[in-house]
Amino acid sequence: MAASAAAEAPTVELGHDGQLRADRDIPVGGQAVIEGVMMRGVNHWSVAVRRPDGTIGSDRHKIDSVMARHRVLRLPVIRGFVALCGSMGVGFRALEIATNAQLEGEGEEPKELSRWAWIATIVVALGLAVVLFFVVPVAITSLFKNQLGSAVLFWVVEGLIRTLLFLGYLYAISRAKDMRRVFEYHGAEHKTISCLEAGMELTPANAQRFSRLHPRCGTSFLLIVMIVAIFAFAPLGLPAWYWLVLTRILGVPIIAGVSFEIIRFAGRHRTTPWVRALIWPGLKLQLLTTREPDLAQLEVAIAALNDVLAVEDLTTLKLEELVGVEVVA
Repeated sequence: MAASAAAEAPTVELGHDGQLRADRDIPVGGQAVIEGVMMRGVNHWSVAVRRPDGTIGSDRHKIDSVMARHRVLRLPVIRGFVALCGSMGVGFRALEIATNAQLEGEGEEPKELSRWAWIATIVVALGLAVVLFFVVPVAITSLFKNQLGSAVLFWVVEGLIRTLLFLGYLYAISRAKDMRRVFEYHGAEHKTISCLEAGMELTPANAQRFSRLHPRCGTSFLLIVMIVAIFAFAPLGLPAWYWLVLTRILGVPIIAGVSFEIIRFAGRHRTTPWVRALIWPGLKLQLLTTREPDLAQLEVAIAALNDVLAVEDLTTLKLEELVGVEVVA
């Protein structure tokens, strides 16, 4: 995030749906978890959870940014993939804390996974995503590669299959009853971040007035990944099937990095008309992965953000404080 973005005076606009939208971008991101929300700032992240007894508990942690220590990891494109891996690590830890909070209420002893177990979990999760959204599409398209007779037609069809798989996956999880409350907390996360970006007091009533859609959402990021992949693989032509599969696997870090740069730019220039037009599909896709939260859920999201704000001011940041900071909402 740019230092100037954090220092700008906040402005708010009223959307066509009657909900407020913030025009300022602040370096804070988050994630919905089981009965809670994780909020991430510059140097800290915190997860707040509604316990089974109705109380709210929060757990704050320090961020050790590898990008802040190594200049090469802060280069464009590279920083996006590094940030994605870091976010996944924080996200899995937040999920563990949220799950343990619910188990404590049921009398079960919480379990903490080792560092290597978390690394293995992240690797497996990334591997499954790569197989489903990159290897499977190229494998399916390769079945009738000769019938297509054109490299251009091949990558268009492959891209369409990849995008349809992604949209089908989102639709399927959006219909799962067990995911509804998680999506409500996802909406609470977005509303709370927008409330902060607008410079308004963090109260459930204020946050409720904002849209549950956010320009830097991970859902929008994944849609950008699907689209960027179509153009990234086009110049490769039609090599043998094993080269096709290998390029899809090796190309993931580059595609993720480029996509991160795009969504980062969109978050900072969200008021520009042509940028609004580009991010519109991603915002609409968030209607599948977010739901309108209630005031109690917003209270949890605010508790997580306040826990971060207690140790750092995200609205008045200097350039040196933003070194190595890359977040999505």
